[in-house]
Amino acid sequence: MRNRAKRFTVGLSGLLLALGATSFTAAPGALAADTSEVAAAWEKDPVYVDPAAADQLSDSQADALAQKIEDADKPVFVAVLPQDFPRQDLFQRLRTETGVTGVYAVRLGDDFDAKADRSVLPGNAVNNLVSLVRGEDTATQLDDFVDEALAQAAGKAPRSWSGGPTGDGVSVGTLAGVGVVIVAGGVGAYAVIRRKKRRHEESQHEALRKLSVVVDEDITAFGEELDRLDFHPAEPGADDAMRADYERALDAYEKAKSAMAAATRPEDVRGVTQALEDGRFSLALLAARREGRPLPERRAPCFFDPRHGPSVEDVMWAPAGGPERAVPVCAADAARLADGQDPMARTVATEYGERRPYWEAGPAYGPWAGGY
Repeated sequence: MRNRAKRFTVGLSGLLLALGATSFTAAPGALAADTSEVAAAWEKDPVYVDPAAADQLSDSQADALAQKIEDADKPVFVAVLPQDFPRQDLFQRLRTETGVTGVYAVRLGDDFDAKADRSVLPGNAVNNLVSLVRGEDTATQLDDFVDEALAQAAGKAPRSWSGGPTGDGVSVGTLAGVGVVIVAGGVGAYAVIRRKKRRHEESQHEALRKLSVVVDEDITAFGEELDRLDFHPAEPGADDAMRADYERALDAYEKAKSAMAAATRPEDVRGVTQALEDGRFSLALLAARREGRPLPERRAPCFFDPRHGPSVEDVMWAPAGGPERAVPVCAADAARLADGQDPMARTVATEYGERRPYWEAGPAYGPWAGGY
């Protein structure tokens, strides 16, 4: 077992988990739970199921999920805990005890949330993935979240999951015997690896093809916004700040097109949507300067459709069959919700051919939403 004090020091340097602000409601006066037991289990396996929550995820489901994570070699940790597990500073304690830069997903009773170190997965991407899987049963929820987290996360899995390095006490004879087995099975293993790699590449290509439809719609919509802008750098009243906003918007448009043309994996589209978000904020700044209004603060795009531009406020909203939560919305959607109407939601094609709001279309759209 690794030295716990050393892991504590490493864990605190560069800790980014928004750890003090979990969405789990803290239990007043809750004592520090035995999160060390979870952390100890995570040294050997990426999936921990508390015995008191065993009815939520079967052994076979947990094993399959763990195998998927280990095969991907990504630092993704999953815990299934009972409803009465103390929640006070849960993610902070888990991250500190584990001491590994990674993604931490917890199903606690009927609730689900996740946090991650920013170097592994940005906070907005984590939040979008969590929103996409809310309301699903435990097995489906964890499986869908892990699929997208593995596709988008950076970093490497802990070496302890694969048994770690070979110790000095292993005999030469044992190593020789292992070598013989490896040589004997080498050809078959190589063929299996090639087949898995080919299937993975095919699935990545198909996922990118589906995402490209949505991303191209976003790029086209932003290009149309630029065409309708009716701004000329030399027009009366234009100043250097306005010209800089306009230039940044044009640069963002070109960057988005280039990033999409170069994309080879689903997670690559995150750079496209990030560029479009930057461009729309530049247009919002330009509009405020031209109209003499106060400059807007940098906010997340409208949750219901990022093409609506930066949000202006957060409102409470609940998806069909899901819990109420605060979401960032544009002025038009805020007005519609205040009048009791449905927001103008962005719809995408599902695997069955129908169009649904993107948050109901499954985790396939996670890389697209993550960039926003």
